[in-house]
Amino acid sequence: MGGTTRRGFLGTAAAAGGGVALGTPQRAAARNGAVPQTVAVLGGGVAGLTAAHELAERGFRVTVYERKALGGKARSMDVPGTGTGGRGPLPGEHGFRFIPGIYHNLPDTMRRIPFPGNTNGVHDNLVAPKEMLFARSGGREDIRIPLPWPGNTPAELTPDEIRRALTSVLDTAFNLPLHEALYFANRFLVFLTSCDERRDHAWEQMPWWEFVRAGRMSYDYQRILAVGITRNIVATKAEEASTRTVATLLEAFAFNFLGRGADGPLDRILNAPTNEAWIDPWVTYLKSLGVEFHIGWTVRDLPLDAGRIGGAVMEDPEGARRTVTADHYISAMPVEHARRTWNSAVRAADPQLAECDRLETDWMTGIQFYLTERTPILHGHLDLIDSPWSLTAIAQAQHWPGHDFPADFGDGTVADCLSVDVSEWDQPGILYGKTAKQCTRTEIAREVWAQLKAALNDTGRTVLKDSVLHSWFLDPAVDGLGTPNPVNEEQLLIHPTGTFHHRPRSATKIPNLFLSGDYVAVPIDLATMEGANTSARQAVNALLDRIGSAAERCNVTPLYRAPEFEALKRHDRTRYLLGLPNLFDVG
Repeated sequence: MGGTTRRGFLGTAAAAGGGVALGTPQRAAARNGAVPQTVAVLGGGVAGLTAAHELAERGFRVTVYERKALGGKARSMDVPGTGTGGRGPLPGEHGFRFIPGIYHNLPDTMRRIPFPGNTNGVHDNLVAPKEMLFARSGGREDIRIPLPWPGNTPAELTPDEIRRALTSVLDTAFNLPLHEALYFANRFLVFLTSCDERRDHAWEQMPWWEFVRAGRMSYDYQRILAVGITRNIVATKAEEASTRTVATLLEAFAFNFLGRGADGPLDRILNAPTNEAWIDPWVTYLKSLGVEFHIGWTVRDLPLDAGRIGGAVMEDPEGARRTVTADHYISAMPVEHARRTWNSAVRAADPQLAECDRLETDWMTGIQFYLTERTPILHGHLDLIDSPWSLTAIAQAQHWPGHDFPADFGDGTVADCLSVDVSEWDQPGILYGKTAKQCTRTEIAREVWAQLKAALNDTGRTVLKDSVLHSWFLDPAVDGLGTPNPVNEEQLLIHPTGTFHHRPRSATKIPNLFLSGDYVAVPIDLATMEGANTSARQAVNALLDRIGSAAERCNVTPLYRAPEFEALKRHDRTRYLLGLPNLFDVG
């Protein structure tokens, strides 16, 4: 854009276009002169900011306490020491954003965040990539798939149409043997027509690898439909991942692709760095509603007093212990941090909190490569399905039309940012023969670059050149790499079999404590920003119910259910209760 950047524009006009113009519920005033109740939101990621948003619009006095930076894992961050000559620092991030059309609650929130010049607020900063690429190594041709939208008219949904459509996609796009494509289509049809009881019990206990019979199939079938879906997308090993979780995600994407129940295109990203396009305007809006923010505060304990949380013991930015008090507390931290704050008395008061110890997290972390030339890969995400570290990536400059990369960022020579997610940290790489955790930060950068080149430069075309690599930035949340004790402060909830039943509800048995975060039981059983947003809505609703508030409840939209399949699911429920397999389950 040159001259005035979107970031500069935000600084002068972030509050433009008030909430009412965006269809936002007007902020509830305290009735009868009553003093508004206070809420301490413990955590400032997507869950915490969503809770603050919904509470503030209903007239509560909200204070958010965040230990690192607002936005949590969703935020972007400045690469230190990289902005010169009046340009901004290079944009770094925990991992690139992906906001698919299967989401409904998060997009609703985004529509209610004012953004200068946008009718639908921050939501209008979402753009749809045109394609995706499954990159192969060893000289094999890459698989390029267009993502058509708009004009995606809802398809007729019958079991036969679903089977035919999926078989055609698998046979054509992935060049799988026809019998394997047919088999996978049949397994997917089994799940589509399974009743909730079969999903929640039989399929929750069965690993995805076993459900799709990957062990008896070809390498391509295993890498694309077993490992690719689980490790690259949800960071869980196919041999352990819950079929319920994986197949529910696939079901939602299939309906999205067919134009059913979608908020928008299958694949959407932001048109600028995340903080600029979303988080900063959100914080500005929340401040306009009276929300207060305290950054650098770490929750250490939640002591009970007469059966209620009596205060939150915090460590402030200077390291001093302080106790903050409020009428209500919403714990909006990731599960690995939240459960450290639940002392024995809190756990005894609500046994579901102890169940959270059985939830698991793993590493899925981003690294950005800054290039002096645009990367001619594709207009969208790429999945390196043969890479030992399960890499996914996107070249971002082409999706940020409001930015002239050389003019806006760094030292004036950076033309693109290739953002890469590393999903597998425990397998040896191709350059050093070491796992990612065993490598130093520099070795990780070199290894990831080597795996990118192995997948993209192997068919006679040089896509990535060493000469264009300017620098790189690895998420600072990982530390101790190359030592016996590597750590990651921002891990990702994963979904091994059985863990669905250990996820807690938003309402606890402690009257003034509520839970928010993507580990909470929500309609979307996946570690996502949608799950975080949905859980916050549930937590606010639970709080409103607890105090008998007359305020409007937050809308919680579940994943789409195709009405055409409900009769088959009812039939399957009868078969399940009789101990019979699904009608389409041929083994």
